Amino acid sequence: MKSIAVFCGSSKGASSIFKESAAKLGQELAKHQITLIYGGANVGLMGAVADAVLEQGGQVVGVLPFFLQNREIAHKGLTELIMVDSMHERKTKMAELADGFIALPGGPGTMEEYFEIFTWGQLGLHKKPCGFLNINQYFDPLVSMFDVMEREHFMQAKYRSMVITDDTPEGILKQFSNYVAPSVKTYLTDQRI
Repeated sequence: MKSIAVFCGSSKGASSIFKESAAKLGQELAKHQITLIYGGANVGLMGAVADAVLEQGGQVVGVLPFFLQNREIAHKGLTELIMVDSMHERKTKMAELADGFIALPGGPGTMEEYFEIFTWGQLGLHKKPCGFLNINQYFDPLVSMFDVMEREHFMQAKYRSMVITDDTPEGILKQFSNYVAPSVKTYLTDQRI
């Protein structure tokens, strides 16, 4: 795996454990010479993960829409900063550049980014792993919701298995290295169609 996109908050969160764990992920990415692809800002968990990769001599590519350049404060020390016109272009560019996707704690924007890329995987638009770095049990309620989706037949078991979770950077990267994408989602029941 050469690059991983990280979706995370532009806020640092209520506890210092979030920022510390984001930095640990950055260190682990640099250790394994995995390029960080992320949203391009120098604030919150976004800044923490990018700074940690850079401090360890790793590569960081930011993707930032022009309209957020001043709001999220573009990181000035990146290996590369790609400016795009919209949020849609940002997500498309990150998906194109990354070999896998990790969500750290964040708000609705982080969830939206994760769910879109996860859905693209279900539809067979990519075969890349998608995971949650479950810092301080942040994602426990969401992971439980995936169980409900499967139990109530709104998600097949093979897609439930796409939901990779771990509470350590080492653990999630190990799971990513063993990831095999499920077969493509289809609604056809008659193979003659």
